[in-house]
Amino acid sequence: MTITGPLRDRYDEILTPDAVAFLAELHQRFSGRRHDRLADRMRRRYEIGNGRDPHFRDDTAHIREDAEWKVAGAGPGLEDRRVEITGPTDPKMTINALNSGAKVWLADQEDATSPTWKNVIEGQLSLRDAIRGELSFTSPDGKRYEVTATETPTIVMRPRGWHLTEQHIRFTDRAGREMAASGSLVDFGLYFFHNAAALIANGRGPYFYIAKLESAEEAKLWDDIFTFSEQHVGIPHGTIRATVLIETLPAAFEMEEILFELRDHIAGLNAGRWDYIFSIIKNYRGRGARFVLPDRSEVTMTVPFMRAYTELLVKTCHKRGAFAIGGMSAFIPNRRDPEVTERAFEKVAADKKREAGDGFDGTWVAHPDLIPVARAEFDAVLGDRPNQIDRQRDDVQVKAADLLDVHIGRPVTAAGVHANVSVAVRYLEAWLRGLGAVAIDNLMEDAATAEISRSQVWQWIHQDRSTEDGTPITRDYIEGLITQVLGEVERRDGDRFDDAAEIFRDVALGIEFPAFLTLGAYAKFLVDAD
Repeated sequence: MTITGPLRDRYDEILTPDAVAFLAELHQRFSGRRHDRLADRMRRRYEIGNGRDPHFRDDTAHIREDAEWKVAGAGPGLEDRRVEITGPTDPKMTINALNSGAKVWLADQEDATSPTWKNVIEGQLSLRDAIRGELSFTSPDGKRYEVTATETPTIVMRPRGWHLTEQHIRFTDRAGREMAASGSLVDFGLYFFHNAAALIANGRGPYFYIAKLESAEEAKLWDDIFTFSEQHVGIPHGTIRATVLIETLPAAFEMEEILFELRDHIAGLNAGRWDYIFSIIKNYRGRGARFVLPDRSEVTMTVPFMRAYTELLVKTCHKRGAFAIGGMSAFIPNRRDPEVTERAFEKVAADKKREAGDGFDGTWVAHPDLIPVARAEFDAVLGDRPNQIDRQRDDVQVKAADLLDVHIGRPVTAAGVHANVSVAVRYLEAWLRGLGAVAIDNLMEDAATAEISRSQVWQWIHQDRSTEDGTPITRDYIEGLITQVLGEVERRDGDRFDDAAEIFRDVALGIEFPAFLTLGAYAKFLVDAD
């Protein structure tokens, strides 16, 4: 492994010789299989795009039909997950999360983190210090932040997905081929290597949220990584616990298989709603008008295909002794605007009431003020029980057609198109400045919601859609909206709006559809920025 990023203060505490050697071993053993799994993804997208719908696999039917096997389930500190807070790993946000009163903190190195070299390594430093009770932070205006909670959330760290690379660390394989390191293996490896023993000593464990999986084979790859890593540092098999986000359409058809492959290491599944919507658009973007979704705001959790997906997730998890964790409502309070806050509380309460009633064992929030709102809804259903895994959803019968029925019956509006352009451009501007989770128009936006915004625009153009008032959605129309948005935002010296608009044009207006908006943007704008 070769480190090409600058080594700033304390980076040597993370990039130690032993830690880097562990990363090298992970890459030597597993990077080839990572490339194979990414090639599988491309083939699957090609097949779906050419008319072959995903289905429940015939070759794994025996796994689904075997009623005997169960998963490992909760590790220490994961028995009660009724409210989890999500957020990036900078020192201030880490301290706020640990003081929040949530049961679990999703320490996010993925969609809520802009993957600058600074964020990647200093996020690891924040986590290292927090786990050892050594974290404090003083803001530029002199305000000091410290962890004051007597009981802090259990940390579940989310590494980057398989598709992302870490360009500041280079791996040379045994054949002498040099390539960028895997973002997944870097994030997982550094966190696990430095913190597994300390987490166990604290009565918790090395726990991970696994993002963007598309198949049981990808789950098997992670399981083998976990097993090797446990052996490498000398901890018992099964100490690691993973929670897998079901946030891609192919994964929705392989939930039981994913649980099976990770059965010694898995605690549960999460309904990653925003990336799931993005995955449907991405896979069906060229399949005709009946697969075109309306305004993003109309694609709610109560539309039929989202109900089918979430109810199947609860049924599958509880059948196998796994936790079912609900998704994040994007509404957030505004402490300066009581009306906005009241509306956010109402929306989040309704969302969490539905999840708790459906059988979910816990849920996500993105703001500390929403924790009491979500907790009240789960307390009403759970009472003193830590979860409701014993609630079997035998009433749920979901067929492949139910997961693919995306008809909503609502139009695309001019306001909806404008909102997508505005959100995507403003989010990308913040992302280029190193911010991965951004409050925009009283909603919490991250890379997943930006993906929905740009992919809808791409699909509307290529499927010759028009707005409700009859205006064709063309490239020229979107260019006009980009110009309008750039005129609406407050410009400052050194802002990144022009670069953000360039990225948006690349991923929303091009002939080809980039699989992820962050791939090209990372290579072009973030790698050399450090």
